[in-house]
Amino acid sequence: MPEVRALVQRVTAASVSVGDELVSSIGPGLLVLLGIRRGDGPGEADRIAGKLLALRIFDDEEGRMNRSVRDAGGELLCVSQFTLYGDARRGNRPSFVEAAPPKEAEPLYERVREALGARGGRFGQRMRVELVNDGPVTLIVEV
Repeated sequence: MPEVRALVQRVTAASVSVGDELVSSIGPGLLVLLGIRRGDGPGEADRIAGKLLALRIFDDEEGRMNRSVRDAGGELLCVSQFTLYGDARRGNRPSFVEAAPPKEAEPLYERVREALGARGGRFGQRMRVELVNDGPVTLIVEV
């Protein structure tokens, strides 16, 4: 059963670099590490984008997590993360057979990033991601 998977962190700041080049950075908002599973399609991409935009993990006036990233005026940074589909149940070396191949994953990653209005990393590149987790609040979201 296909399902896009995201590790979502509420941050006060986050950035992604490739080598010595700063590619993207945000202030308060969400860092989304996005995994695309083999067989995922546009429907799954659209559903996770909608879910992430509606996710209420920002504090309201009473200090309860009741506001979305848009309600809170936050920014989004989306980074492709095929290792979210790493399976280490057997042995010590993870298997990534559930992760979509790059030609399948890249257009879906871009579809989600664009739907979120998010800045992004560089697909398929070795990146350095830095963040300041706020809370800390970290969730795994699957659709």
